[in-house]
Amino acid sequence: MNSAMPILKRIIAYGGLLALAIAVFGGAVGFIVDGGRGLVSALLGTAIAFLFLAVTAGSILLGNKAAKSDFLSPIFFSTVLGGWILKFVLFLIIIVLLKDQPWINTIVLFLSIIAAVVGSLVVDVLVIARSRMPYVSDITLPGDVSDTNADESAAASS
Repeated sequence: MNSAMPILKRIIAYGGLLALAIAVFGGAVGFIVDGGRGLVSALLGTAIAFLFLAVTAGSILLGNKAAKSDFLSPIFFSTVLGGWILKFVLFLIIIVLLKDQPWINTIVLFLSIIAAVVGSLVVDVLVIARSRMPYVSDITLPGDVSDTNADESAAASS
């Protein structure tokens, strides 16, 4: 059975590069718009979005290990769902804590979170679309080496 681990590692790596780009660009725009407050808001928004990306990939990896690579296992789905619930609760806590802080520009924070979330979705789609992960596993196609060995052993036993 093929593992999704390389794909998830690639998503985290590209997500990190995206977060770095958004932090630089968003930080510069935030600094131009609102000085240090805008810079901090852009960097914080980018960090929050990258944290959520990492929680998603981490919950998939953890669910994969817990379910022993069976993606149809209830253990896998409950682990991933738990990660989503954790992200939702964390998001609500962060929003409540940051809502009225004087050192945050809420518009810059919001726009950097939106840019990072949309960008991470694009990264996910591109990495998944370019991956060479088969749709099914544990099959043999006509002409495969293992298929030829099975035919030879069946012929030898008859």
